[in-house]
Amino acid sequence: MGQRPVAVCDIDGTIFRASLLLALAKRLIQGGIFPREVQQEFEDDRLKWLDREGDYAAYLNKVVDVFAREIKGKPYEEIANIAGEIIEEKKNRVYRYTRDLVKDLKSRGYFLLAISHSPKFIADGFGYEHGFDKTYGTFYTSGASGNFTGEIEDRDLIFNKAAVLTRAVRKENLTLDGSVAVGDTESDIPMLEMVTTPIAFNPNQKLYDHAKRRGWKIIVE
Repeated sequence: MGQRPVAVCDIDGTIFRASLLLALAKRLIQGGIFPREVQQEFEDDRLKWLDREGDYAAYLNKVVDVFAREIKGKPYEEIANIAGEIIEEKKNRVYRYTRDLVKDLKSRGYFLLAISHSPKFIADGFGYEHGFDKTYGTFYTSGASGNFTGEIEDRDLIFNKAAVLTRAVRKENLTLDGSVAVGDTESDIPMLEMVTTPIAFNPNQKLYDHAKRRGWKIIVE
């Protein structure tokens, strides 16, 4: 078989109209699996981001750190079941543009690749529901007991979407000729620079400015 063209999308804020990681953390706090006070550890970063005084990446990194710490010792099966409930509840809370784009690209034979900073066990389920061929997410390791260790495997890789795309192209025998990528923040720029058709979707200011300079397609929904 010949090489298939690749289409790569972020999930959180690009297809899903929120963050899978934040939805899961909120559910675990509400259910008493995580202590309620952990919300305060990233609340300042959240408010700074909402008030356009802080950076989304700083907010996200704080949530990831708290999540990794609090998930340590928790049973994988219990957390994964909760993630499954969230997917079932929220799988249709997507943007129309990216939903329809994904369906169109799939019908044209593209290999659909999703990259998310959310936990892989929830990103995988969401990606499956929307027809993705491969999903990369943050991999929280679990031990022989079936409990999470609190460690993140290859954290530097998953936070570098261009490196993830490069790995996927090599492993899955794909081509970047005719490729498509969708992103929403400046962290997606290296990935968007790699493809034939980069799309800035609901971009933040830094990505918007870069996309304008480069003449990329900009979509706001």
